[in-house]
Amino acid sequence: MIVAIKEFFTAEMINDCISAVIGLVAFILLYLLIKKITKKILTKKEKVQAIPTVVRIIRYIIYVLLIIYILGVFNIDISALLGAAGIVGVAVSFASQTSLSNIISGFFIVSEHALKIGDFITVEGISGTVDSIDLLSVKIKTPDAQMVRIPNEKILNTNLQNTSFYPTRRINVTIPLNRKTDLDYALAIAKEIPGKCPNVIPDPEPIFYYDGFNEYGINLVIGVWLNNSDLFIVRNQLHIAVKKSFEEANIEIAYPRLELLTRD
Repeated sequence: MIVAIKEFFTAEMINDCISAVIGLVAFILLYLLIKKITKKILTKKEKVQAIPTVVRIIRYIIYVLLIIYILGVFNIDISALLGAAGIVGVAVSFASQTSLSNIISGFFIVSEHALKIGDFITVEGISGTVDSIDLLSVKIKTPDAQMVRIPNEKILNTNLQNTSFYPTRRINVTIPLNRKTDLDYALAIAKEIPGKCPNVIPDPEPIFYYDGFNEYGINLVIGVWLNNSDLFIVRNQLHIAVKKSFEEANIEIAYPRLELLTRD
């Protein structure tokens, strides 16, 4: 046993192991240096959200180069390994087509700046807050705390709705009015409502318009602007203010009702 170990750990083998360790340390230092430089460059260009994806790609490249280096140190013929793994390689190549497509799509997503971590997005009816932008997919957290993984290729090839892309947004509230309502009076009352909502921003100005008839009368629309972070606060404020203001003004908000006629 001892003789076998001595025969295995020859001077040449020890030198190769030392070279492999030195190479490993060198590649780690190279990775840390490139990572630091990349972060500094992307931070200066205000592309902080792209840092995790770019760093991950650099790490994978370093891994591949390190493996090739170590195989070379121990005089392992890479072509022979690739030839022996030919059948597996064919199978992997088919499986990797989708992965490669997602990786390429990830580059476009990062470069396009269509979304970033923390944004609230909707993709094919699935909505949530972006948790991470990875090499193969984007992970989002839904409002009910579910993790959804969306492949990068799907995000690139479908309509992406990013609610958080701009700092402000507008929400509309549709109020169905009775057909007997004095429309000028209702409009005047509606114009006072945004001022009763503390979190509504005055610029841009709110909008008010009648948007067609319904089975009970006509629809009045109030549109107000707000900061994205105040979405649910403003929704509550707006609906409460609408109900109180219209009740105080004796304006009836139309709603489905069932009338029963009785005969004596």
